[in-house]
Amino acid sequence: RSLYTACTGMVHQMNRLDVVTNNMANSDTTAYKKEGSTSQSFDSVYGIKINDSSVNYIHQNIGRMSLGVKVGETYTDYGDGNLEETEQLYDMALSGKGFFAISYADRNGNESVRYTRDGNFTVNSQGVLMTKDGDFVLAEDGVKISVDESGRITADGQEIAQLQLVDFEDYNYLKKFGENMYIAIDGATTKDAQCKVYQGYLEASNVNVV
Repeated sequence: RSLYTACTGMVHQMNRLDVVTNNMANSDTTAYKKEGSTSQSFDSVYGIKINDSSVNYIHQNIGRMSLGVKVGETYTDYGDGNLEETEQLYDMALSGKGFFAISYADRNGNESVRYTRDGNFTVNSQGVLMTKDGDFVLAEDGVKISVDESGRITADGQEIAQLQLVDFEDYNYLKKFGENMYIAIDGATTKDAQCKVYQGYLEASNVNVV
């Protein structure tokens, strides 16, 4: 029984160490949101005696024992990171709840919308605003955004004033996708973002290394 209890504790701590290590590895990643983990007791005891004539062949737990521990859940802390000034024209940081909408294309060329807080943007040779991984930043109506040399933001040749910013009713319906982006899963409900955009800044990771 003591080995069983110790084993569950070690498995839980291995998961916790994975979470902490991943946070530390991303402490310098722009707009990274740290993860945490919870623990809870096991739902049932697996140490059971069976076919024992001394108790009339009734299945019973073997003595009294701790249920052990298991991983409850791994969650994401979406709190804001500090804003760091870069003075770069295409760097943008969000303060408050919300995400940039990104047009993501997979290997087969299929496009879908992904969401990110990472505003480390650039422009291609056609003047289209994109992420550092080459995905297009979207405007409010879903079209791709262009930025000219003077810094004016236009979409389809018309000057616009607002990036497409999206927030969600419940962040439990957001899933980390990779490339510092999130995907909305079935059941996700969007709402107007209440965040502010700061040009020339980037949002730092909200990980506290200490």
